[in-house]
Amino acid sequence: MSRARAQSSVERLCEVMESIAPCSAAADWDNVGLLVGDPGWRLRRLLLTIDLTAAVLDEAIRAPADAILSYHPPIFRPGKRMIVDRGTAEGIAAEALSHRIAVYSPHTALDAAGDGTNDTLAGLAGLEGVEPFATSRSAMEQCKLVVFVPESHVDRVAEAAFAAGAGRIGAYERCSFRIGGQGSFFGTDATDPVVGRKGRLERVDEVRLEVVLRRSDLVRVSSAVRSAHPYEEPAYDVYALEPAALLGVGQGRVGRFRRSTRLAPLARLLKRRIGATVVSLIGRSTQTVRRGLVCVGAAGSLPFDLSDSPGPGDVIITGEIRHHDALRIQRCGAAAIALGHWASERPVLRPLAKRLSRALPGTTVSVSRADRDPFSCA
Repeated sequence: MSRARAQSSVERLCEVMESIAPCSAAADWDNVGLLVGDPGWRLRRLLLTIDLTAAVLDEAIRAPADAILSYHPPIFRPGKRMIVDRGTAEGIAAEALSHRIAVYSPHTALDAAGDGTNDTLAGLAGLEGVEPFATSRSAMEQCKLVVFVPESHVDRVAEAAFAAGAGRIGAYERCSFRIGGQGSFFGTDATDPVVGRKGRLERVDEVRLEVVLRRSDLVRVSSAVRSAHPYEEPAYDVYALEPAALLGVGQGRVGRFRRSTRLAPLARLLKRRIGATVVSLIGRSTQTVRRGLVCVGAAGSLPFDLSDSPGPGDVIITGEIRHHDALRIQRCGAAAIALGHWASERPVLRPLAKRLSRALPGTTVSVSRADRDPFSCA
C-alpha cells in the first residue's frame, strides 16, 4: 500500500477540511467539524451532500461510503440520547454511526472560507472584486503572544503554550517563530534571579518565541507560559492581529458586475446555472443592478450589517428571505433574488469534491445523487 493511500482516514479528512474551511471561522451558534465517527477509521469512499437524509444515507450504505460530508449538520442542538430513528435528523446520524459511517459538517465555516459556498455563488453571478462583508469573528479574536526565553528553556515554554491552545494555524499545530538575541536586566535587592546575580547588569542569550492564538485562550496560554518560564518576571508582549490575517475569510460576499445588468436577466442566468426550480424576485424586473451582495442559505439581516448597506443599484443574492426582510429591502430601494435555500448552497459540492479528491489520494469522492431540494413546483 502506498504511503498516500495509507494516510487516507477520517482524521485526514478533518485535517484537509480544516485547511479548506477552518472550524474557527464558523458562526458561534453553529455545530461544525466531525460530528459522528472515529478519526482513526479508514477513508476509501467519501460522499458529499447538502443534507443527510434517509435517502442519502441509503446511498452511502450501498456505495459503501466510509464518511459523509453533510454541509448542514444533522446534529445541531445538545441531546441526551442517540437512537436510530429515521424520523429525526439525529436518528439518521445515529444510523450512520451504526454502519461505521463518519459524518463531517462544515456549514458556516464553508460559507466563510475562500472558494466556499458564497464565493461559488458569487462567481456564478459574475461578480468581480469579491470580498467578505462580514468578517469572521474568530479573525477579530486572533492575537500573537511574544515571549523572551533563555535558550535552555525555549522548548519547554513552547510546549506549554501549545498544550494550552496556542500555535494552531489552519490544519497545522505547534506553529511558532523563533529568533535569537540578547536580553539584559538589573535585579534589585528584592529579586532572586535564576540567571546571574542581583545588584548588577546581566546579559543573557535569549530566544524571541512567537505563537498565534485565539484571544479567548490568552489567559490560559499566558498562565501556562509563565508557569513554564524560568524567570520570576518573564517579559512578553501581546499583539492584536488584523482581520486580514485570515485572508478574506468571513460571512457573505460583496462585489460588482463588470457591466450593470437588469434584475430579471440576472435571475434567469442564476436559475439556469444552479438548476433552481423556483426563483423569487424583490424589485422591478427591469431594475438596474451594479453591485451584488451574496449570502447563501438565508440572508437575514446580514447584508444590512454592512457599513455601506444596500440601496438603489444593489441586489441581494441569497436562498430565502423572510417577509419582513423583503419589506426592508423594498424600503431601501434595493433588489433581491431568492434562489431557494438548498439550491443556493448546492453548487459548492462539485468544486469541493475536486479539491478533496486531490487532497485525499486513494479516496473516491463523489457528490450524492439522492440529495434533493425539499421544495418542488406544484
